[in-house]
Amino acid sequence: MILIYTIVILMGGGLLAFLLGQWNKSLPRWIALCTVSVGFVVLVSFWIERYRAVNIHLSNTWMIDYRHDWIPSFGISFHLAIDGLSLLLLVLTFFLGILAVLCSWNEVKERAGFYHFNLLWILAGISGVFMAMDLFLFYFFWEIMLIPMYFLIGIWGSENRVYAACKFFIFTQASGLLMLLAIIGLYFIHGRNTGIYTFNYFELLGTAISPNVAFWLMMGFMIAFVVKLPIVPFHTWLPDAHSEAPTAGSLILAGLLLKTGAYGILRFVLPLFPEASRVFAPWAMLFGVIGIIYGAILAYSQTDLKRLVAYTSVSHMGFVILGIFAFNELALQGVVMQLVTHAISTGALFIMAGMLKERLHTRDINQMGGLWAQMPQMGAIAMLLAMASLGLPGLGNFIAEFLILLGTFKANVLLTVIAAIGLVFSAIYSLRIVQKVFLGPSERSYQVRDFSFREIVIMAALTLSIVWLGLYPQPVINTAKPMIMKLEHIFSAENKNMEKENPSVTPLNMHKYLVNNKE
Repeated sequence: MILIYTIVILMGGGLLAFLLGQWNKSLPRWIALCTVSVGFVVLVSFWIERYRAVNIHLSNTWMIDYRHDWIPSFGISFHLAIDGLSLLLLVLTFFLGILAVLCSWNEVKERAGFYHFNLLWILAGISGVFMAMDLFLFYFFWEIMLIPMYFLIGIWGSENRVYAACKFFIFTQASGLLMLLAIIGLYFIHGRNTGIYTFNYFELLGTAISPNVAFWLMMGFMIAFVVKLPIVPFHTWLPDAHSEAPTAGSLILAGLLLKTGAYGILRFVLPLFPEASRVFAPWAMLFGVIGIIYGAILAYSQTDLKRLVAYTSVSHMGFVILGIFAFNELALQGVVMQLVTHAISTGALFIMAGMLKERLHTRDINQMGGLWAQMPQMGAIAMLLAMASLGLPGLGNFIAEFLILLGTFKANVLLTVIAAIGLVFSAIYSLRIVQKVFLGPSERSYQVRDFSFREIVIMAALTLSIVWLGLYPQPVINTAKPMIMKLEHIFSAENKNMEKENPSVTPLNMHKYLVNNKE
């Protein structure tokens, strides 16, 4: 029942914060903090308890599997399950949830009850996405996390908040409807083949689908996930949403909502449509590399600090899509590390951007400069986060990007070389942040304070996490290893089958063979 409690405690806490917020403005934030803290402690305790078991029983991918009939006449069930990847992302969700509440402590002064209601329900929807093993239930949670984020941006955002909220809603809702059509199509195809109509993920695995139909069904899922990730050219909603969202909204967007796109590809696209994924892989890797370079160039050209950090996310998510479609263990390990480390480092940069906006009342880096003398603690942490963003050895992002490039090198040397150039660009825009904000000459004189105690707690948690992941990433890698091995097994088995059918097929001409023989 731990999976149900994880969702119920968030939804219940959100309702309680909303109701009590009518009488007391300070109660909602305390309720929200206690709610996410309890969930975080429970999940970390469970992770520690199961960590050794995961390492010993690598074949036992699923740690918890709970299923109860919901609408049996349509084959819909309330089916939740977690493996190592789900557990990591759930822990990350509650960890960032705590920080989201803390960084909103003094920022949100109006309608605090409704604000924390939306915040907790976003976390509930994200948690459900990471656990749902029924495709109808998965889509249900996918929509739950969309609407509260719309309100979070549209009510508590900056000047152009309504435009940014509507753009975010249209992009994600339209792509989500394509995924719904793909889910329904898969449902009817499986029912026609077997006589059993179900949305159960495990029963839909291995459904016999003609290559052309499988490709279009896969694209329905894929578009929804790459819009949320996002990948160029579906990224344009992200800078607007980040620049107008409140600090906690930017933290959740960068740290969690983007990760649901990558999770969807790993959980649904690759296992449900392995052959179609192979056909699409060269294009996916190409778009990933374009995103790495294009995002880095646009990040360097920005003067708005939050838009700058938003475009760095576009660049870093390019590494994720590149590693996923390399189809080997090293790259997939790097992808999992990138999901965790990017959430922490980029989330920390957005929190710092919010702190600077609160003090300076501007996000324009051209109006900043020379702040290190007045805020040495913030300057030092900003330097560390910039080093993490550019992939300095000893910090978590280096492990992630190194593993992705190492694994991708086996699949495509040229794209790996181009992606590695993106690391040079990341060094340029990361150092530009520090130079323009903390070290360069200032056009205006500011009297600002350094970190408060609450801000020290927030930044210390993020800083220690990114250093720990850089020095000792093994717990994260080991926890996700069973899922990674299962994915690798799917594609290695497919390679062997193809080589038996056509001995001339090799890893170098695999994509060409699939395209030519997809009929």
